[in-house]
Amino acid sequence: MDWSPLWISLATSVTATAITLIAGLAAAVWRERHSGATLTLVDGIFLLPLVLPPTVVGFFLLLLFGRHGPFGQLLLHFGATIVFSWPATVIAATVVSFPLMYITARAALEQVEPGLLEAARTLGATEWRVFREIALPLAWPGVLAGTILSFARALGEFGATLMIAGDIPGRTETIPIAIYFAVEADDIQRALYWCAVDVIISLALLSALYLWARTQGLASARRPAR
Repeated sequence: MDWSPLWISLATSVTATAITLIAGLAAAVWRERHSGATLTLVDGIFLLPLVLPPTVVGFFLLLLFGRHGPFGQLLLHFGATIVFSWPATVIAATVVSFPLMYITARAALEQVEPGLLEAARTLGATEWRVFREIALPLAWPGVLAGTILSFARALGEFGATLMIAGDIPGRTETIPIAIYFAVEADDIQRALYWCAVDVIISLALLSALYLWARTQGLASARRPAR
């Protein structure tokens, strides 16, 4: 049994989730501090990969990072290419999972009491300290939920990955791609095996999130009121 799809999927999902956590949280913080009708378009761009078919997202990525695309031509000057390589799987997984992190982190930050933040600023705390010591700890449950959902979404990404990274065994063949081509080859046993692996990982993640949220809720209920 070739285990490479599992390791490729895990490496891709972990890397994409780390990038998504930083980028999504930064975008949520920036959007929370700015308002205006024109920024609705920014929200739409950030959330667009959530509603577009993955193959459409992959096609746009192919236009951007292909040999004739703006980023592709820039990389060619340094003798590098992205398309049909492992970094392409990371890019595809990051783009499709980013909206989940962004919308969850923004919703969590919106729940933070503005008075606490203003009080800290009045006492002379910098914006970075206000975010690090007040906003982030209070919003962390939502951020963690977004991180787990982003990982699960990255793990299940198929369409965009196939468009920009292809199916290269040992390099870009993730679990969803392995399932697809196993079915194409009429290897139902192999397809069922990888489906079971994917379902087990996803259920483990969602169960861990549920148990953690339930534990946090019970701890909050038992905490004495001040």
